[in-house]
Amino acid sequence: MILASPLVFFTSIWIALMPVKCAASEITKSHPQCSSSMKRSRDNKQEARMRKDDSTKAWLLQYEQLLHIEEHDFAMRPGFGGSPVPVGIDVQVESIDSISEVNMDFTMTFYLRHYWKDERLSFPSTTNKSMTFDHRLIKKIWVPDIFFVHSKRSFIHDTTVENIMLRVYPDGNVLFSLRVTVSAMCLMDFSRFPLDTQSCSLELESYAYNEEDLMLYWKHGNRSLNTDEHISLSQFFIEDFSASSGFAFYSSTGWYNRLFINFVLRRHIFFFVLQTYFPAMLMVMLSWVSFWIDQRAVPARVSLGITTVLTMSTIISGMSPSMPQVSYIKAVDVYLWVSSLFVFLSVIEYAAVNYLTTMEERKHSNKTGKPSGMYNIDRVPAMAFDGCYHDCKTEMDQTSFSLHSEEDSVQERSTGSPSTNSSQIKRRQSLGEDVGRIILENNHVIDTYSRIFFPIVYIIFNLFYWGIYV
Repeated sequence: MILASPLVFFTSIWIALMPVKCAASEITKSHPQCSSSMKRSRDNKQEARMRKDDSTKAWLLQYEQLLHIEEHDFAMRPGFGGSPVPVGIDVQVESIDSISEVNMDFTMTFYLRHYWKDERLSFPSTTNKSMTFDHRLIKKIWVPDIFFVHSKRSFIHDTTVENIMLRVYPDGNVLFSLRVTVSAMCLMDFSRFPLDTQSCSLELESYAYNEEDLMLYWKHGNRSLNTDEHISLSQFFIEDFSASSGFAFYSSTGWYNRLFINFVLRRHIFFFVLQTYFPAMLMVMLSWVSFWIDQRAVPARVSLGITTVLTMSTIISGMSPSMPQVSYIKAVDVYLWVSSLFVFLSVIEYAAVNYLTTMEERKHSNKTGKPSGMYNIDRVPAMAFDGCYHDCKTEMDQTSFSLHSEEDSVQERSTGSPSTNSSQIKRRQSLGEDVGRIILENNHVIDTYSRIFFPIVYIIFNLFYWGIYV
């Protein structure tokens, strides 16, 4: 009895829920499209959202079909078999990195832009907007094969990616731009170095297509070459940038169009004035000091002459590493070697003075039978108050001068007469005349003339040198 009551309860509940379940199953069996349509609408919305978010990817996958790349043979130039394809060039110079006199070359970084029309790349467009691509499309289409004549090294910048840009317009016009650095040869003339002006040029030409297939020209004439206003070099001043064009002939392939980027460089002279010219002038003037030293001071004059000669040799050798080994004479060589000649002649001048003085004293000794001059024991040279060597007579004259000067000064202090100033001036004049006479009597006549001749000739040389080269 106890177990029968729960069984009756669960049975009544099951009987009550069965009609609802059957009704739901009947609706599902009678309308199966409802659940599937709801599912499809949900999937379609999700796909539309994904297509909208990824429309750029779908466009990129279709650019080859839009430009008809697979339908044409881009190994051939545009309009093959007809008139030559015109290719315009535009250059933006970014910097001139270096100028090497030793290697006779220069390094330049610039933007090189090509303009041409290829109708095979035309595409329909309602907005007339161009499409821009990177370096990956370059290998699939035709581009001009421009190279740099007389270049030693060149490369396209690749940081962070290759610096190449391709822009295609709906009518088939193409702009191809790249950033490149080129090291090219420059034929320099150093006959006026360092007062020289150098003219260099970078030459552009098609490698495979001669004038019958490709016509190379400046896109905007003289305005096709643009430069940065802040371009500067350490040793040169850029005087002029210009663009020109011409032709090049090769016996095996014919005539080619060639474009020139010309620039003129003028060297700054101030660096070489401080490092070369001014030290050479000082050495030449220092060598003239020996003309004012007593001829009997052999160690002083010889050491001064040797020092100036060695210094000039050091200045000349210091210029060699920074210069090319050319076979002609440069302007700086003329100045340095003439200055070295003046220094060398000052040493030779003292050798001549010493030799002639010795010969005169020997002749005098042979005539009188007594030694004279610097070989006379009775006339032992002594250092006077003016720094020169003089004989005994000179010493007596100087001593008398000094004694008279001391007596006069004592008398002036004791008397304090009005005629003190006039007498003092007279004594100073007489003292100056006597000192001058002492110096002249103890120097050879060659020294006297050398003090005037050497400076005058060197000044005349400088006037001619700077007048010709500057």
